[in-house]
Amino acid sequence: MYKYEEDTNASGCVQLTPAYCLPIRKKHEEEHTKYLVTTPVRKDTIISKDYVAQIHSFRHIELRAQERGYLENIYVDEGQAVKKGQLLFQIMPRLYEAELQKAKAEVSFAEIEYKNTKKLADNNVVAPNELAMAKAKLDKAKAEMSLTQVHLQFTQIRAPYDGIIDRFHVRQGSLVDEGDLLTELSDNSKMWVYYNVPESEYLDYQANAQKSTKMNVNLMMANGQKFSHAGIVETIEADFNNETGNIAFRATFPNPKGLLRHGETGNIQMTKPFKNALIIPQKATFEVLEKKYVYVIDTDNKVRSREIKIAAELPHIFIISEGLSTTDKILLEGLRLVQENQKIEYKLEKPEHVLSHLELYAE
Repeated sequence: MYKYEEDTNASGCVQLTPAYCLPIRKKHEEEHTKYLVTTPVRKDTIISKDYVAQIHSFRHIELRAQERGYLENIYVDEGQAVKKGQLLFQIMPRLYEAELQKAKAEVSFAEIEYKNTKKLADNNVVAPNELAMAKAKLDKAKAEMSLTQVHLQFTQIRAPYDGIIDRFHVRQGSLVDEGDLLTELSDNSKMWVYYNVPESEYLDYQANAQKSTKMNVNLMMANGQKFSHAGIVETIEADFNNETGNIAFRATFPNPKGLLRHGETGNIQMTKPFKNALIIPQKATFEVLEKKYVYVIDTDNKVRSREIKIAAELPHIFIISEGLSTTDKILLEGLRLVQENQKIEYKLEKPEHVLSHLELYAE
């Protein structure tokens, strides 16, 4: 018969004299995980959506030679601001000046001939038809002189409006033909910005648009800065693009400082109000086969997945169109730790508190 004396050694065992060692039994209390749960909330909100945009000058035209000849002078430089009527290019005018002098001489000759014929007709020396022919000859000479004056004027290319000169496509001394491109001229006092809108969003826009007011939009420039002036959606193209399902909107922006230039790119920010929208955190959703789901906690505290429909998206937030109500309890955290029909313990957080700490909750 053994006598047992307890002696706790350094290994944490109870030493039973002389040769037995039994481990100390510790009581482990079962830990229960509490999951964070919230509810959807209804509130008015505004979403902002970006659209890739192309920026165009209000007026942007090509300046082409209207007569054939050598480019005698260029009076402006690339990128220079010019005024309406300012002389830009001069095509050598000598040939057209000579033709004008010839046309003037023919007019003078026809005038003399007409005056002499009129005197004879007044004295009944010649028939009235002779006078009519002389008058027609004079009119023809005057018309040809006017046409020659127009050709001479065409050797001077002037700015049709205030604008900025683009790069030159010819140089001084070049031989240009009628119709050759010289440069472009941009009127940047205001800009037309084009962007494509999907059909569904176009229909929403038309449904909410008020005839008395036009929608304001903002322009994000290529450097990520917002343009200082708001634009107005003034027109929508007539037809949809059958390949993309989009239609082009055009917004007009004032450009008093000339910061925007023809051919720039950017992003249009268009806002859309949602009245009494049902909102949940994006954190509470998961995706299966391109469909969105949430875990809803039923009356037995069991987790059940439910498909939802997304109406719009904001940073950290989804606006729900179908699948939930404000009375549903949805799992906010631990979506990867639970299984369908699993019974859980949870802590309910008010949705207002959750929405105010979304970045904290976001992974």
